Amino acid sequence: MVNLLRKDFIAIKSSIGLCFFYLVVFSAFFIGKDSSFHIIAIYTAFASIGVVTMVDIKNYNHNFLVTLPVSRKQIVKAKYVTAIMITILGIIATYAVHMLVKQALPELNKPDYLVIDILVPVIILLLLISIYMPLFYSLSKKGAGIINGIFILILIALAQPTAMIMQMINEKGSNIDLMIVLISAASLLLFIASYYLTVYLFTKKDL
Repeated sequence: MVNLLRKDFIAIKSSIGLCFFYLVVFSAFFIGKDSSFHIIAIYTAFASIGVVTMVDIKNYNHNFLVTLPVSRKQIVKAKYVTAIMITILGIIATYAVHMLVKQALPELNKPDYLVIDILVPVIILLLLISIYMPLFYSLSKKGAGIINGIFILILIALAQPTAMIMQMINEKGSNIDLMIVLISAASLLLFIASYYLTVYLFTKKDL
């Protein structure tokens, strides 16, 4: 399990320039917009997850890994743990960018972010990962490429709904906090269910 995580972080390290490029491009494009923190965090983290998963497809890593003394369940578990870590790192990096922008460009009026604000991109990323992972592990190399393209379109479509959700949260204040907590719990349960579904699909898949 530890070595599988090391493999993923080697992939991240080799692609860190591309992940940083995503952060810079998304920040430059969205930083002046409402809910920029949430949109940039979602885009950067999920694009980085896509990079790491496609490294496995490009290098035929799964074909090699299944010959080692590790179970397919461990392979999937390592990828889900990696996805969580990338989500956390993406949100932290986006938060740092916004704090720097707030100091350097006060005229943009970037707000201070509370825990409830940070939960929104976490929820959306958990939902995206929960859908993406079973599809990724059940499809071939060509199919995985198509899925990545579809998810890029989904990310583009998410920009406006995310802004609307944050506006609704800001308007209703603490009255919506409980609903966010409940949605967070439901997203976590879906994430766990997605993991077991992915294990099942990957176990049945012929490589």
